[in-house]
Amino acid sequence: MDVSSIGRQNVVEFLKEKGLDDAAISKMITRCKKLEMANVEERAKPNWNYLQKIGIPPRKLPSIVCRCPKLLVLGLYEKLQPMVECLGTLGTKPKDVALAVMRFPHILSHSVEEKLCPLLAFLQTVGVADKQLGRLILVNPRLISYSIEGKLQPMMEFLLSFGLSRDGDLGKLLVRSPHVVGYSVEGRLKPTLDFLRKVGLGEKDLQRIAVHFPHILCRDVEKVLRPNVDFLRRSGLSAGQVSKIISGFPPVLTKSIKNSLQPKISFLVEIMGRRIEELAEYPDFFHHGLKKIIEFRYKQLELMNIQCSLAEMLSYSQKKFVIKFGLQDRDINSKCTMGQARMLN
Repeated sequence: MDVSSIGRQNVVEFLKEKGLDDAAISKMITRCKKLEMANVEERAKPNWNYLQKIGIPPRKLPSIVCRCPKLLVLGLYEKLQPMVECLGTLGTKPKDVALAVMRFPHILSHSVEEKLCPLLAFLQTVGVADKQLGRLILVNPRLISYSIEGKLQPMMEFLLSFGLSRDGDLGKLLVRSPHVVGYSVEGRLKPTLDFLRKVGLGEKDLQRIAVHFPHILCRDVEKVLRPNVDFLRRSGLSAGQVSKIISGFPPVLTKSIKNSLQPKISFLVEIMGRRIEELAEYPDFFHHGLKKIIEFRYKQLELMNIQCSLAEMLSYSQKKFVIKFGLQDRDINSKCTMGQARMLN
């Protein structure tokens, strides 16, 4: 048996001992040719033990190395340890680095000097605060795999193109939704913005959505956004009223029609007897839970024969709501239980 065959056999035996089957091992060797000739005692075993040492659970480690077999052949002291130590300075909890590796094992295969340091510097230039850098990278470690010139810079330029400021807005967007940079500008973000403009939103609205609700930018127009807009129109709202609702409460675009929009509109019109146009005056109606807030408060006010606007009914905390409408005498306080709610039925 030649040296290469012996080396492969040793690697296969080691991986089988760790719980990987023949199919997984074959796939790993195909993806990482160096693994076949790796020295188990000098490279694969020390690397495996080190990955466990940094906090990756033994039961998850086989799947981690299967996704990135290169982890077993990289230099421990030249590659793995320097990256782990650098990432450790960015985290706030001991397990932050291990969680990042579990999300994207390939992060350990990148160079600190060639990838991580330039990425950190770039993120600082677009407004990410120093204290937020760690969260951004550890929550979305795939960032390290993106080219600054080919991916990140064009993304930032696109976001700046509709009025976001480099000094603050970009950083807030990236921290709130670090995964937004994984989407294509031409394939997802631009079509979404074009659609939002067509439904009547202005640049200020788009900037607010980008900073405070960046996940909306990532939603598919045809599968999510358009169906919600069409539903609101079919419910009896005009194009202008729909635009006003979206501007006032952008998450209405991503709410479930079946589980949120439809039941709330039905309750508003059929049970409360209100005009659907009132939604344009108080878009936050869709923010409140149907059972725990809307229905419960409606029944309290109905019991007292009190008429008020949607904003007066829903915008206050429970404590202020009780005080405003003088409901203490009926033993309805800020700690109303669901049992009390049922008594009002």
